[in-house]
Amino acid sequence: MIEIMDTTLRDGEQTSSVSFSTQEKMSIAHLLLVDLGVNRIEIASARVSNGEFDTVSKIAAWAKSTGHIDKIEILGFIDKGVSLEWIKKAGCKTINLLTKGSYKHVTEQLRKTPEEHLEDIRYEVNLAHEMGITVNVYLEDWSNGIIHSEDYVYSMMDGLKDLPIKRFMLPDTLGILNPHSVWRACRRMINRYPELHFDFHAHNDYDLAVANTMVAAEVGVKGVHVTMNGLGERAGNASMASVVAVFHDQLNIKTSIKEENINKVSRVVESYSGQIISANQPIVGDNVFTQCAGIHADGDNKNNLYFNDLFPERFGRVREYALGKLSGKSNIRKNIEALGIELDETEMMKVTNRVIELGDKKEIITQEDLPYIISDVLKNNEKEKRIKILSFAFLLTKGLRPTATVRIEINGEEYEWTAPGDGQYHAFSKALYKIYTRLGKPTPTLTNYAVFIPPGGRTDALVQTVITWEFKGKTIKTRGLDADQTEAAVKATEKMLNMIEEM
Repeated sequence: MIEIMDTTLRDGEQTSSVSFSTQEKMSIAHLLLVDLGVNRIEIASARVSNGEFDTVSKIAAWAKSTGHIDKIEILGFIDKGVSLEWIKKAGCKTINLLTKGSYKHVTEQLRKTPEEHLEDIRYEVNLAHEMGITVNVYLEDWSNGIIHSEDYVYSMMDGLKDLPIKRFMLPDTLGILNPHSVWRACRRMINRYPELHFDFHAHNDYDLAVANTMVAAEVGVKGVHVTMNGLGERAGNASMASVVAVFHDQLNIKTSIKEENINKVSRVVESYSGQIISANQPIVGDNVFTQCAGIHADGDNKNNLYFNDLFPERFGRVREYALGKLSGKSNIRKNIEALGIELDETEMMKVTNRVIELGDKKEIITQEDLPYIISDVLKNNEKEKRIKILSFAFLLTKGLRPTATVRIEINGEEYEWTAPGDGQYHAFSKALYKIYTRLGKPTPTLTNYAVFIPPGGRTDALVQTVITWEFKGKTIKTRGLDADQTEAAVKATEKMLNMIEEM
């Protein structure tokens, strides 16, 4: 089994504009160690700030009380024991000591000889040992070092290998390696020092971090470093989700990671970091378990011809079938089956043609839209629509909060209410929810509100409003399309109200 060290809270926080609060760091630490089963986490750099010290102290206290303190690691520096004192005072027991892994870094950044640097490291390691602190050593810029100053790397290793150092960590600091060079470089280290524990730390500058991490593991390193969602400086680090999937499926290497929780933790980190996950990012992207082409859905119906080992259920997700101009009957049938709706072949063809027609207009069609498309096609839309927003009006006055008046029909009865809000849609929602409260009907919680406008700056462009709701423990996502943003949101809301009426 290979060790997984997650550095989201240290290296991942070096992503531009990302800064986690104390509570967010504590939450992520808990998710990584408990929910995901990560072997080790690097949570901070020593001496950064008083606030960082307080955060590390709180995480360390929790980790100590729950038996995880040996899994907590702090990046520290060669500073005559200052970092070590900081780490010990914070309650932690492991330092990841930053040293220089290339001749160029030693001579040009530190302006020291290799012998002087080696002596400084020895002092720090021996002091840590006396203080009861475990030492791992980062060989910063090792990738350049092993390529351009191999003798320097070996002289450093020869001088350190007999010291009380638990792990030697090999970072591709500038992301310059590829799978071929990783294979050669890691083999040299492992063959020359077979008794030592090596970690590999990849950066994604050439989009090769996951591939390089895979090769390092294949060669025989005993630990690898990852971050959630590939966060990290510049192009980021190796993504936890992708690395774990590659290890399990491509290399048959076991890890301690609980795959079924990856998506959940990924979404929490996305929320805390503010870094939106790309829709096509492997494993955790919105689109990666969505089939668009009708032929693929047809193949799925015929002994899963278009499946691979990446079953979405492994990662706490489900397979979806997109609706649009590429959809065939099989795609649409998959979505209709998921809704529990039965159609004969004639009805299915009518619905398929309507979906393709809407797809040609570049409208985004979702599974939630299907009941309405089906009702419209089969001429019984009004029968299916139990909740109707009949009319609404807004009053906007300078210096005053916006006000909305809403008239709604619920199961044949009409209701009307007026309410102020912090914006037009907020006022509309308050008026609507007031009606529901009077009727004793439960209401959902809005969790996300996004507006999409086609590029080009056309004044007649349609606006798509996508709203995500939570209701009775389930997530609902509805879309509205209109030339007016607020009216698009109203349409999305009406769809949601009809959906929860059946739940």
